[in-house]
Amino acid sequence: MEHHSLVADQFGATAAAYLTSAVHASGADLKTLAAEIAATPAARVLDLGCGAGHASFAVAPHAREVVAYDIAQPMLDVVAAAARERGLASVTTRHGPAETLPFEAGSFDWVISRMSAHHWRDVPAALAEVRRVVKPGGRVLFIDIAGADHPLHDTHIQSVELLRDASHIRDYRADEWLAFFTLAGFAQVTVRERWRLPIEFAGWVARMRTPALNVEAIRAIWAVAPDEVRTYFKVQADGSFELDALMIEAHA
Repeated sequence: MEHHSLVADQFGATAAAYLTSAVHASGADLKTLAAEIAATPAARVLDLGCGAGHASFAVAPHAREVVAYDIAQPMLDVVAAAARERGLASVTTRHGPAETLPFEAGSFDWVISRMSAHHWRDVPAALAEVRRVVKPGGRVLFIDIAGADHPLHDTHIQSVELLRDASHIRDYRADEWLAFFTLAGFAQVTVRERWRLPIEFAGWVARMRTPALNVEAIRAIWAVAPDEVRTYFKVQADGSFELDALMIEAHA
């Protein structure tokens, strides 16, 4: 199975769980997105890799139009239904991969993305498309899980992520993100915020329907991890831990 199909299958099967996930439905980062869009009158916004639509829902009351775009059609069905239930008429959905955007050049004031890019097959290609579709002077805010700066920590978190979700590719470090955006032609790129994200282990693996064998493998990795790794990720007895997250801001 090709990677795009794997992502669509993985998240198509778990769409409803992501809509109700407290980790995804809340957070100060959603308030930041809403405030930024509110400060841009009549903005047209692309939510890239929208998942269950939490970023779209956060900004929709402040935007002229929000296009929720994702590779998993069942996710888009969930978004469309939830938008109707919430009276968010400005939200529309489009289907496709991040690397190929079916929009005209310069057609969005904002491109946002939240907790999606670590699944994309080709982040540089996706960012080149983002640069194409954002208007001159437009802005981008990306939020994602971050890779760890130290290789020892990074090896462990990438391993755990892949075991939990076969569609995972990579949690990118801040320096990697800055390089990607610069390569795509963005003139101003900054790490706006960094924070820690608590992960409740049982819900984390249940949401992705992680196979029992993989769940035990994750527990085994944490059990034998060096003390400094367990300390860095604040691994608890039940397997719960903390991830790094970041927000990247870029200007076209």
